[in-house]
Amino acid sequence: MTRFIFSRTRLATAILMGSTSLMLAACSSTTSDGEADEQAAVAHEQRERVAEEAKRKSEPPMLAKKMMAQERMVMDAAAPMPKAKMKPQIAVGAAQLSTSHAAIHPPMPSPHPVLPPNGEPENNEVYDRIVENGFKTVLTDPLSTFSIDVDTASYTNVRRMLNDGQLPPADAVRIEEMINYFTYDYPRPTGEHPFSVYSEIAPAPWNTDHQLVHIGLSGKAIPTENLPSSNLVFLLDVSGSMNYGNKLPLLKRAFRLLVDQLDEKDRVSIVVYAGAAGVVLEPTPGNENTSIIRALDKLSAGGSTAGGQGIELAYQMAEKHFIKGGNNRVILATDGDFNVGPSSDAELTRIIEQKREKGVFLTVLGFGSGNYRDNKMEKLANQGNGNFAYIDNIREARKVLVEEMAGTLLTIAKDVKLQLEFNPAKVKSYRLIGYENRMLANEDFADDKKDAGELGAGLRVTALYEIVPADGSQNEQPLKYQTSELTNKANSNDTLTVKLRYKQPDSDTSQPFQYVVDQPWKTLDASSDDFRFAASVAEFGLLLRDSQYKGNASFDQVLTLGKQAKGKDDEGYRAEFLHLVESAQLLGSSEPVDK
Repeated sequence: MTRFIFSRTRLATAILMGSTSLMLAACSSTTSDGEADEQAAVAHEQRERVAEEAKRKSEPPMLAKKMMAQERMVMDAAAPMPKAKMKPQIAVGAAQLSTSHAAIHPPMPSPHPVLPPNGEPENNEVYDRIVENGFKTVLTDPLSTFSIDVDTASYTNVRRMLNDGQLPPADAVRIEEMINYFTYDYPRPTGEHPFSVYSEIAPAPWNTDHQLVHIGLSGKAIPTENLPSSNLVFLLDVSGSMNYGNKLPLLKRAFRLLVDQLDEKDRVSIVVYAGAAGVVLEPTPGNENTSIIRALDKLSAGGSTAGGQGIELAYQMAEKHFIKGGNNRVILATDGDFNVGPSSDAELTRIIEQKREKGVFLTVLGFGSGNYRDNKMEKLANQGNGNFAYIDNIREARKVLVEEMAGTLLTIAKDVKLQLEFNPAKVKSYRLIGYENRMLANEDFADDKKDAGELGAGLRVTALYEIVPADGSQNEQPLKYQTSELTNKANSNDTLTVKLRYKQPDSDTSQPFQYVVDQPWKTLDASSDDFRFAASVAEFGLLLRDSQYKGNASFDQVLTLGKQAKGKDDEGYRAEFLHLVESAQLLGSSEPVDK
C-alpha cells in the first residue's frame, strides 16, 4: 500500500530556516509502508539529534518541542482530506457499467476516514435477540431437531470486541459458532456418506450432576488441487461506511490471498455496490491474478449502500457464467449496512431464497465495526445455502480463504439436518447448547422443501447437549388418553439415536441414515482433549451471555479446563482462546455489557 508521508529531516531543516517552500517540498512525496517505517525511524533519530544539539548549546529546550509541534501541524495539514461521497450512476446493460470516477477508478481511499468527534466509528451494531434453549422432558419431548451451522462469525467478532477492551453484548455470543471455530480430531468418513459421526459423553464441567453429550460431524476432505472449477463472483461493498482501515483496505488484502489460490480453470467476476451496483470485472481466469488484483486495487469507498441491487446483479453474473458440475458461488463482503433499495431482512432474504434454487451458493464475509449488521448478514448466509465468517484481521482472512478454502468454497452436503431421539430410561431431560436460530420443527426433518445448513469439504460441526440423567422416578402427571410405557429397546445401552438427512449439492432429494450413541459414559478426566476443550468454549460462552444455565461456571474453571485440553495446537488458535478468556476475566465478571 502507498501512503502519504513527508521527510521529517527536510521538514526540520525547513522550519529552522523559516522556508515555506522547503516545508511544502518536504511534504510532497509518497512512499510504501516499509519505506515509511524506515523514514519514521530516521525522523526519530533526527529529532533526537536536534534536541541534543539544542541542549548542548544551552538553548531553551522549548525549541525542540516547538519544532516537533510545528512538524505535527504540517503533517496534519498535509494529510489528504477524505474523498467526498459520490453516488455512482450505473447503467447496467450487456454487462456494461458507467460509474463515477470515485466508485470504480478512484485514487486509493484516504487512510484518514471521517470520524465522529471521539475518533471512533459510532457504535450502532445490530444483533438479533437470542432466547436460549431450555430443558425439555424426554417423556413428553423425546425428539430434538435442528439444522447444522458451520458459521464462525460470532467467535471472531467476540474476539474483536475483547481485543478492543470490551465485553460483547449477550446477543453477539452464539455459542455454537464459538465451538465450531475450532477443529476437532474426528475420524474422516470412509463409507458412502460424505461425513462421519462421532460421539462422547462425560459430566458437564459447570454442573457435574448433569452429563454433556458431544456430537461431531466430519466432512470428507478434498485437496485443493482436486477442487472442481470455480465460478466465483466477488460482491464487494464500496459504500462510504466501508472507508475504514478494518473494512475496505482489509477486504482487498483478504481477497488478494484468495486470488493467489486460484488457477486457470477458475473464473472470477467482481461486482461492486454503493449508491448503485455495477460490474467492474468480467469473468477472468484465475491464473490472471494481475488483472484481478488490479481491479481490486482500484476500488475505493463512497456513497450509500444499495446492497439488494448488488445481490441481484451478482447472482445474474453467477447464473450467466454457470459451470455445470463446478463450484458456483457469490462471495459477499460487507459490513451489512444496506440502506438503499431492498434493505429489510424480509426483502433481502426473499431475493436470496429465489436465487439459491439456481444452484448458486453464498459465502458472507463480515468486516468492520461501528455500524456492523450481524443480524442481516447471518440471515443472508442462512437462507442462501451458505456460510458466514467475520474477518477481523489478515490472519483470519488467511484461515478462512486459504487454510479452509475448500470448506469455505465447496459444499459437499446441503440441507443437513439432525434429529436426536433420547432414551427416557437413560435421560430425564435435555437442552441443546446454542443453535437457537437453527431449530426445526420435528416434522421438518423429513420435509425436503425445508432448508437447512450446508457442510463444506473437510469442515467439522459440533453440537453439545446438556442432559439430566434419568433417576427412575416418574414426576410427570398421569395422562388420561395415553401412557408413558417404554419399549423393550429402552432397556438397551442406547443413550440416544442420531438421525441425519442431507442432500447431495446437485440433488433435491435427501438421503437418511442414523447413528446410535451407546458407548459408556466417561469421567471428565477420562474424556478426550477435544471433549474438554469444546466444553471449556461452551462454558466461556455461557459466562459471556450470563446464561441462566451457567451453573457453577467460572473463568478460572474455563482456563484450567482449556489449558489441560489444549492438545496439538499448531496454528495457536486454542492458545489465543485462552488469552481471550484471561482478557474477559480482567474486563469484569460474567455480566455482559448489554443483555
